[in-house]
Amino acid sequence: MATETVTATITAPAVESGRMRMDGTDARYGDWRDDLLRDGYAVVKGAIPRERALEYADKMYALAESFGYGYDRNDPSTVHSDKLPVINEKGMLLNYGACHEDFVWGVRSEPGVVDAFSKVYGTDDLIVSFDAINYGFANRTNLPLNKPWPHQDQDPDRPGFRCLQGLVNLLPNGPNDGGLIVCRGGHNTSEQFHDDIRGTEDRIPAWTKEWYGYTDKGMAWLKEHGHEWIKVEAEPGDLLLWDSRTPHYNVPATKQQDRLAIYTCFMPVADATQEDLKRKKAAYEARLGTTHWPNAMHTGSNKAMRNGEPDKVQRDRPLNDAVLSERAFKLTGIPYIQAEA
Repeated sequence: MATETVTATITAPAVESGRMRMDGTDARYGDWRDDLLRDGYAVVKGAIPRERALEYADKMYALAESFGYGYDRNDPSTVHSDKLPVINEKGMLLNYGACHEDFVWGVRSEPGVVDAFSKVYGTDDLIVSFDAINYGFANRTNLPLNKPWPHQDQDPDRPGFRCLQGLVNLLPNGPNDGGLIVCRGGHNTSEQFHDDIRGTEDRIPAWTKEWYGYTDKGMAWLKEHGHEWIKVEAEPGDLLLWDSRTPHYNVPATKQQDRLAIYTCFMPVADATQEDLKRKKAAYEARLGTTHWPNAMHTGSNKAMRNGEPDKVQRDRPLNDAVLSERAFKLTGIPYIQAEA
């Protein structure tokens, strides 16, 4: 790819003063940012034009069909674990270089998506996560059960606004079509919650400190403090955003409409260390995924495992590798890596 040749190093500036603080001291904006401040989540309507979003959805279906296992988007009976690539019970496709498919980078690079994060962070110097894509199939008879898993994606011992998560919705998504559930206003009481409950419960095991699962005791606390769980509805091309402190999870569809989503999370380059950027560069060059943290705190694998054995189909590169624009290539963080003396 021509974009892999870096001809200049960009110095990442300090984060501008326009960054949202999400601590009750922000000004009012008169747009979706006010929803984010109040509720801990927001919907940015039409971040991607509807027709283009539907084109991305078509490519996402085509990717699932490309493995040759028998999945056909027009035949509901083929929504079967044996006829699909390895997708976990939450709907996430994590392997096969899928997070670097051309249509995924197309979504990440959309001006309406990038600009929304720029407004929150007060800078255009951003990096993006190499996060998963999500297939929320409507016909789940032959798929693993997706149980509620309320959680927050932030270390409880590191309070304050640290990360804004997002996903781009590609198909109509109503109240019964599966998708994101959020605990409205939970970000505002997050520190109080953890101070109250810390040391009084058996924590749900987690592979990273940047994940906390809500136990029955935690769920009761949220209810006692007046928090309501909301199913977020969206149209094709809408961008859903939420503060990582906001409790959330996803649910399966109960009607006939699939739910397709691309996770998108950006952060200022200034929040990443040089070591982070080098790790991110290695992940990009190997076409590996990350979590939602754009500083590549953890990187994944392209080796898909099915029933404890390597999947028959293995891909260490996307089916359709992306040719990145200059703006998209900056989102990899590579141009911000400083030359060693």
